[in-house]
Amino acid sequence: MTFRLSYLLLLAGASIAVPALGVDIDLPPETATFKPSPLPGYALVQQHCMSCHSVHYVQTQPPTSLRSYWEAAVKKMKKPFGAQFPDDDIPAMVDYLTRVYGAERAGATPVAAAHPPAAKESATVQPPLPARPHRAGHAR
Repeated sequence: MTFRLSYLLLLAGASIAVPALGVDIDLPPETATFKPSPLPGYALVQQHCMSCHSVHYVQTQPPTSLRSYWEAAVKKMKKPFGAQFPDDDIPAMVDYLTRVYGAERAGATPVAAAHPPAAKESATVQPPLPARPHRAGHAR
């Protein structure tokens, strides 16, 4: 009987809602900036991308990234991540990212020369997916 009573009290205690504590977090100001460009996508990436993440996210992408990589990355931000920008802005944003940070930037090493022939990237390259932990008993 004592066990049952203890168990019921435990369940009742677990169901009591703990009020959320309001916490103020002051983040330091952003110091990284997008590389200035006369391309229309420059203003668009400043407006749309920095509302969700830092410029460092873009700066750490592979510098040999093809246009298809950047297009997939921008579309991924819209769906499934839910970024709020018009579909009409995507081509200009992709053009800016490819020409300023990717394979089409001035002085970039051509992708064909940067990779051995067997490792050439195709036009359907997708951004890498985040690593998922392996679960025992499941095939990879």
